[in-house]
Amino acid sequence: MSDLIVRKVGRAGHVTLNRPQALNALTHPMCLDLEAAMYDFAADDDVSLLLIDAAGEKAFCAGGDIVKIYNEGKSGEVKNALKFWRDEYRLNHAISTYAKPYVAIMDGIVMGGGVGISAHGSHRVVTERTMFAMPECAIGLIPDVGGTHLLGKMPGACGEYAGLTGARLSGADCIYTGVADYFVPSDKLVSLKAALLETGDVAVLQDYAMVPECSTLAENRKAIDAIFGQGDVSDIMQALETDPSDFAKSALKGALRGAPLCLKTTLAAVRTARQNGSLEMALRNEYRIVSTCLQDGELVEGIRAAVIDKDRAPKWKYPTLESVPQSMIDRLYQSAADGDFAVVT
Repeated sequence: MSDLIVRKVGRAGHVTLNRPQALNALTHPMCLDLEAAMYDFAADDDVSLLLIDAAGEKAFCAGGDIVKIYNEGKSGEVKNALKFWRDEYRLNHAISTYAKPYVAIMDGIVMGGGVGISAHGSHRVVTERTMFAMPECAIGLIPDVGGTHLLGKMPGACGEYAGLTGARLSGADCIYTGVADYFVPSDKLVSLKAALLETGDVAVLQDYAMVPECSTLAENRKAIDAIFGQGDVSDIMQALETDPSDFAKSALKGALRGAPLCLKTTLAAVRTARQNGSLEMALRNEYRIVSTCLQDGELVEGIRAAVIDKDRAPKWKYPTLESVPQSMIDRLYQSAADGDFAVVT
């Protein structure tokens, strides 16, 4: 059975991620196949929208195939990983500019690469089972696949909070922060998808959408802005350490999991993305950073600790914020060694 099931049903193109045993983790071939399907459906006059969902009830997509990236990083053969990132980022941008409605059913876990193939779509559906997160700092990376763009568009300092702590956002949080558009109870998804496929009309989303319960981020917004609006990561960490609230304690625990290099780079990248507002520019900057992560950064060690050995005790090259050289942060503003990522039109 294919890892990506593509078919035309009724008035829609229907794509299903089909690796439930791996939480539908995204592989390079899946990226290429999704891109090809998008172009085929865009050219088909009988297709009015594209619907993307996933097999199983646990995850939409829990990220990319980082074990493969780890093995390539260990061997020093990084060409395939760099090609994967370039192709994935091109796909992310293509989703954001797709000519037809792109309806993503973000049910269950949505992390990393799963964010990139859903949250850039035109019509994004979450449920009470949605668990959205960008915890890349904890594996020695930064929120990529356009993640810094999405985080930069969140209200107040919610993007800094989500990016630095890897916080798990609920469906209600996703609506509040603008990374989703419709909240639909999971027991209504089968009926919703059938209606979308039959009619090809995104207006039916309004018939199923509900107002979710209050967002936890909304409830903690004042503290989030006060703490994560600080000037740099050191100031943020100090504010967390001196705040006795349960929220601050939980946020500090999440932030301490991140590689100091990645925390500092993420903060800079999110704020840069907020200033320029362009997804293409955010992807360019993200590629500049991730293209160095396998050889010069913390990614190999981060994946080892989290996924390979699972000891959850990474030995970072730069173990403290103070030990991170400014030259590593400056890479955000320097072209990638193999050339900058650019959208090919």
